[in-house]
Amino acid sequence: MTLIKSISGIRGTIGGSQGENLTPIDAVKYAAAYGSWVKKQRQKEEYRVVVGRDARISGEMVQQLVMNTLVGMGIHVIDLNLSTTPTVEMAVMMEHADGGIILTASHNPKQWNALKLLNKDGEFLNAEAGQEILNIAEAENINFSEVDDLGKITTNDAYIDLHIDEILELPLVNTSAIKKANLKVVVDGVNSTGGIAIPLLLKALGVQTVELFCEPTGEFPHNPEPLKEHLTDLMEKVVNENADFGIVVDPDVDRLAFVDEKGEMFGEEYTLVAVADYVLQHNPGNTVSNMSSSRALRDVTEKHNGTYTASAVGEVNVVQKMKDTKAVIGGEGNGGIIYPELHYGRDSLVGVALFLSHLAEEKISVSELRTRYPSYYMSKKKIELTPQLDVDKILKSIESKYASEEINTLDGVKIDFAENWVHLRKSNTEPIIRIYTEGPSQKDADTLADRFITEIKAVAEN
Repeated sequence: MTLIKSISGIRGTIGGSQGENLTPIDAVKYAAAYGSWVKKQRQKEEYRVVVGRDARISGEMVQQLVMNTLVGMGIHVIDLNLSTTPTVEMAVMMEHADGGIILTASHNPKQWNALKLLNKDGEFLNAEAGQEILNIAEAENINFSEVDDLGKITTNDAYIDLHIDEILELPLVNTSAIKKANLKVVVDGVNSTGGIAIPLLLKALGVQTVELFCEPTGEFPHNPEPLKEHLTDLMEKVVNENADFGIVVDPDVDRLAFVDEKGEMFGEEYTLVAVADYVLQHNPGNTVSNMSSSRALRDVTEKHNGTYTASAVGEVNVVQKMKDTKAVIGGEGNGGIIYPELHYGRDSLVGVALFLSHLAEEKISVSELRTRYPSYYMSKKKIELTPQLDVDKILKSIESKYASEEINTLDGVKIDFAENWVHLRKSNTEPIIRIYTEGPSQKDADTLADRFITEIKAVAEN
């Protein structure tokens, strides 16, 4: 059981001992630290924070603890209840709130939960702000409000609809073409809030929707990370229903993947590639993705005469690089679409709308669309960490060994070979080293990953 305190939020397993897991005491402690940080940002008479959650079983308990902690600090709370990460981000902007908290552990299994923290712009906190909140929590000298100055909780369950309304108004969302295409789509909502939001969006776009695991019970029917090995039910359903394609999201709806009409994975890395291709056709410009994402985005960007830039891993790093380069589209290769025309956050709903627009305008099948893009194959593996493992020393050793190659140490170690690449980094959210590779075939990518796993183990044993 684990509690991970990082600049990107507080993530842990439910139950167990205080300080070692995400217990009620830990939820209160870090919510109070966040509330204290919010009040430091601007001197005001009234503060407001938006709070929403995915459907995981512990969500309601953690949300009540977090909201009432903020109330105890004199902060007013806008309670979205069951929602999505991008919807909470949108709500912070639309409410002109001072911040937001999303209670979700993203793709982690049901025993996990987390506090994802947002600033007044509805964006994830940068490293400096995240560290300040951790420091406040450890100092444990937080001031709470007296009885006449307590905050209030206001429930607002309209924001998923408002989020969808904003998407439908985007110039590049071709609602008329989508409706004319008469598409049929299967949605795997992994029994979380994607099962609420994605069908609502599809119905608003006139898409016939077949729901699979769309009851927000929090009992995930399969591993909630949207990878091929977890999606056999969706693949079979698409074929059996004779659907045009399938959609799957993670529990908080910021990662998006597609299954084509043959029941084959479109490729999680190619979600961003296809959406970027569509956006760049209509609005040429620059793109950004993190260092662990496919080379295919670079290829598509250059095809449209734009400039591709790689950022460090982490949504806040992608967003900052997008702002720096004035990127028109960006995101992460794990199926995260960031479309600044709407907001600076990974958003599966806008990703679905733009992908549907692309498909409807091209009038081709999803499998045909996939053939338009370069064929790169990725392997994503990991090594569990032990307390004795000196990760920085291991990565430095690998860097030295491959000093003659093209190396990027912005985030871990990425080595670009002529035909493939490997990226080794310590996870911010789990006690693991991630090994990402990409090559011209799946065998090439897997072999490269296995080779570096062997090399890392050899260094660790010496």
